[in-house]
Order: sequence, then structure tokens, then C-alpha cells
Amino acid sequence: MTTIALDTSNTIGHPSGPEYQLAVGEDDVHLATPPPHPSEHTNTNPNPLSTAPVRPTAGVRISLFRTNPRKPPHLYKIANLGSTRSNLATFSIKESEKESRSSHETSSDGLAAHMANAAGRTPVFGEDNVLLTPTVGKDGVKRKKPKTNIVKSNSSFISRVMPHETMTKHIHEYNPEGLFAFANINRAFQWLDLSSNYESKAQHIIKILFSKANMLCHDINLSTKGSNHLDIIMGASTADIMWFEAFSQKYARINKNAVINPSPIYQIRWLPGSENLFLAAHMDGTLIVYDKERDDAAFVPEETNPLVSLSKGSSPDHRPLQVKKSLNSRNQKSNPVASWKISNHRINDFAFSPDCRHLAVVTEDGYLQIIDYLNEQLTDIYPSYYGGFICVCWSPDGKYILTGGQDDLVSIWSLSERRLVARCPGHHSWVSCVAFDRWRCDERNYRFGSVGEDRRLLLWDFNVGMLHRPKALSVRQRASISSHAPPPLGRNRAESQPTMRFRSNSNLTAAESVDGEGLLEHPVESRTRTAELPPVLSKIIDDDPLSWLGFEEDYVITACAHGHIRLWKRPQETISSGLIV
Repeated sequence: MTTIALDTSNTIGHPSGPEYQLAVGEDDVHLATPPPHPSEHTNTNPNPLSTAPVRPTAGVRISLFRTNPRKPPHLYKIANLGSTRSNLATFSIKESEKESRSSHETSSDGLAAHMANAAGRTPVFGEDNVLLTPTVGKDGVKRKKPKTNIVKSNSSFISRVMPHETMTKHIHEYNPEGLFAFANINRAFQWLDLSSNYESKAQHIIKILFSKANMLCHDINLSTKGSNHLDIIMGASTADIMWFEAFSQKYARINKNAVINPSPIYQIRWLPGSENLFLAAHMDGTLIVYDKERDDAAFVPEETNPLVSLSKGSSPDHRPLQVKKSLNSRNQKSNPVASWKISNHRINDFAFSPDCRHLAVVTEDGYLQIIDYLNEQLTDIYPSYYGGFICVCWSPDGKYILTGGQDDLVSIWSLSERRLVARCPGHHSWVSCVAFDRWRCDERNYRFGSVGEDRRLLLWDFNVGMLHRPKALSVRQRASISSHAPPPLGRNRAESQPTMRFRSNSNLTAAESVDGEGLLEHPVESRTRTAELPPVLSKIIDDDPLSWLGFEEDYVITACAHGHIRLWKRPQETISSGLIV
């Protein structure tokens, strides 16, 4: 007799003991992992080599939201825009702008600030195409709203909706500075209030269970958020996209029944500054721009020729950017707005630059791609040391890009210098999430963190002056050992192969290095030529692989693949070791 697993409730705990403390302890909200839908076939093949299709999962992914967010300390103003070379002096991270600074410290420019000053305003995606410009009537721009009430929906796509009995009261009486969290775990999506009292943290405001789809990703629109309005998009393993307005509990489906693209959506984000456009990364290697207000239609590619050709020596599995539909297309009556094929492998993550001009994309085949998405041009391709990239993020000032992946490394890349700055060893397994701590960054010093499948949280303090290339002796010793060793599959070593099309020149100006020379396909940098940065903290903080990391003013927040959301409270004063978490 088959036993049907029942859905359970979230729980909260406050584990004690040294293994559960970074400095002052944490709260542990355990999300209830939903069992398979009763209609699903639950028998699994125990053979690990089985080729039977398995529904994709993404662990726990979280979005944090405040109506009136607290702003982190402002980045110090950049005084000198004359050089892209970094000053190599080392300085400590300041906790506030009021703290004194070294008299020897000088400012260096950032690409984001340079571009912002040059442009004078934030660019808008598709602004040159009048077909993408909303129609302005007598009452201004009329925006559509989702029409279907999710609580009363009879759609087979949704299995069950469980609003809390006090949800209406909670929504109308919440603290505007309170911290909300939206989380997806397998086929469940939950809305939590992390600023409520201890017992209420585990009580969902609303919980949505889907029938035969796992929710893999979601994002909040910061351009339209308000005290009574919140647009959220979710990407599913069935390729469906749900547009959900949280306060009215109404929704609409996009790419319904996979009419545009049948591949699961592994990452999804709103376009910066846009009220209705968002970008979805499908697992077939396609990036698609959708409009939440447009209807769907069967998609036929308008263009299949790549913008750039493959250079000799590139991996045959990797293909450059192909524009299947341009944002300048005259056919904008229905979705998609734009479609770009960038790889034959899964897109694991992407992130928009703070200056709203570039897109960093990482793929399963081990490439970081930098795309000028406003002009639909691929500018740089960087390979991993080995294995696939899993996660990516930008520094708050747009100078640096972090990646983590299957090589157990966090890598730091410079956009302006178009090069690998440092590798950061310390993890013992794949790195699943990287993030900058905006509360501990200025324009020269950066704090960032990473989590991985080794259950570890690592914190890093980064300044160019802290980086030291390997000593010449070790270079010669390693070269003697590795000179006859073959390079990784599909890769070219930096010391033996030239850059594919142009050699990176760190003396170029920011504008010249990004826009003047076109595509750069970079080789793999040898570990003997690359600086290494050790972590300032490394600690196992969970019993399960970690999947998400976020920083708030008062908390460091982590999540694991099995549903534990841990809130690590920051210390109120410097601890004895001198490390400020």
C-alpha cells in the first residue's frame, strides 16, 4: 500500500553550542519541503547512471524586501578619473563614513562611475524602439494588472494555496521597515515576515503549492514596489512563468504550456529600471526578454546568424551570442521582446551591472560571458579554471565581478582591465552562491561572502593591495612540472597560447577596453600567474549543502538545499579577534 506524504508546517529553532555560532548566534527557520504531488509517479530509479528524466530543482532561493529599505553607507566619491590602474596600498574596511581615513589613501576610478558621468543618466533597455515605449494617455501610462485570484483559482497548475488566517491584517499593519522574505523550495513558494517576533518568523503569510512544477527562481520588481503593490515573477521547471502581485494575491501566466520556449527556467530577473520587462534564462542556453503585459505567441526565430564567429581553438560546445529576435525588431505585438542564444549548455546564473549597461552570464560549460545587452553585443568570454560556473555577482560600484563554480574557487574579475584579478581558494566543494556585503564596502575595500556544497560560509576582505602573485621561484618550479602537461579539455593556457582575437591591455581606458576592441576570448590563466586571496573566515554552518547567501545591516542570512534559513546576527561591536562580521 502506497503512503501519501503529507505537507507539514515550517518550524523555527535557536540552536545553541559553538558549532552554531559565528559571534552571537542565529535563528533557524526551517521551511517545510513539500512532498511530491499525489498524481506524480514517485518511484525513482536507484541507479545513479540512469538517464531517466528528473525534474530540475534549485534548493532554496530567497528574495528580501523592505518597503522603506535602509541604505548602506554611501561609496566614497571618486575624485580621479584619469587612470584605470589601481593603487596598491592596503587599507582597512571602514564601518561608516565618519571614521577617519588614511592620509596616504588616494581614489581610483570605477567603470560604473566613469560611464555614469559620461552618459549622464541611466540607460533604458529598448528605448530606441518606439514599439517598446508605453502609450501615454490622458491619465498617464495605463498599466495592466494580473486578473486571476490565486486563492480562488481552479487552475490545474496550482495545487493548493494556504494564506495565513491573519494575512489581511498582517499586510495592512506591517512595519514598512520590516524585512519580508520570499522563498522557493521545490514546488512551494512562500512569503515570510523575518522581522516579526520569534514564533511568527516560521509562519508563512501565504504559501503556494504547484501541481507538477518546481519553482526554480523568482525576483521582485524594485521599480514598481510600494506600500500596497509588489510585482514578483517566478520561473518553473515546466518553463511556465508566473507574474504574481503579492498584496492583491492575483497572478497571470506567461509562456503558458511552453508556447515560446519549452526549456525550464533556471534564473529570472527584472530588467533594471523597467516596470514590465524581465529576462529569463532557459536551461537550453537561451536568454529571453519577456513583457508581463504582452500576450504570448508561437515563436519563430527572425535571425539565426551569430553576431560573431567562433575563433580557432574555442570549445565546439560553446557558441557566441546569436540574436534570434532583436530588441529592435518591428514585430513587438507579442512575447518574446528579444531572444538570444548564448550557449548549448545550461545558463546557471546572470547579473546586471550597477550601471545598467552590462550583463554577466555564467554557464554549465564553464564560461563567464560579458554582454552589452543594450546593444546586444558580446564583449568578453572568460573560461573557468575547470568545470562549470554556478553563480555570479557584481561589486556595488561595478568594478569587479565574482564567480563561483565547480572548481571550488571564487574568482575575482576586473571589467575595466578585462582580466582575472585573483582566485580565492578555501571551499572544499562546489561554490553555490557569492555576494558582496554592501554594508562593509567602500570604493577601495570590499567584503564579500560565499557558500557552497561543503556547508561552509566563507568571508573575504578584498583590496588590490592585499594581492600577491606567486613568487618567481614557485613559478619556475611549477612550470617545470606542468610545462609538459596538457591543458584542461577545451581550454588554452595563458602562457602558451595568445588571446584569441585581442590581447587584454590593462592600460586602456574603460571606454576603450569595453567598447573599442570588440569581442575578447580570454585564455585560462595559470595558477602560477594569478594572485590568490585567503578567506578571513571559514566555518561549517549547516548540516546540508548551502544554496543562498545574503547580507543585511543586522544579519547575514544563509539558506540550505533542504530548507533551513539561518539568520546570523551581526555583532554590535568588534569581537576579540578583530574580525567584524
